[in-house]
Amino acid sequence: MDGFVEEVLEGNSRKIKDRCAQRQKTKDMYYVEKRIEISAAHNLNLSYESKCEALHGHNWVIVVYCKAPQLNQDGMVTDFTHIKKVVKDTFDHKYINEVLKDINPSAENIAKWICDHVDNCYKVSVQESEGNTAIYERDV
Repeated sequence: MDGFVEEVLEGNSRKIKDRCAQRQKTKDMYYVEKRIEISAAHNLNLSYESKCEALHGHNWVIVVYCKAPQLNQDGMVTDFTHIKKVVKDTFDHKYINEVLKDINPSAENIAKWICDHVDNCYKVSVQESEGNTAIYERDV
């Protein structure tokens, strides 16, 4: 009987150690999400014929996701105003081809560009029209 009890205790001890180790790997995280609507025009440079090669515009819906394990000195992950400023000042009522210069202005490339230019950003979704959304997510 003593051997059985010792095995049970040893097994539970390993499970508890495993759970503690897992909790140590998991860090608390703060998240913010900012939804922004803009109007902008672009034309795509494609390897196939498409009506999207012609100049056209969209009412874009962009959602920027940021995260941080700790809040900054102001108690924020990233200020919503700063996110809005990067997106609105760069893209709203602009010809995106002129903004991104040598980058084909697909929704995917726009999402990555925004993610690269917003502090603590790990994911961006760019909806160029209803039912057409591209998402870029940084593998962190």
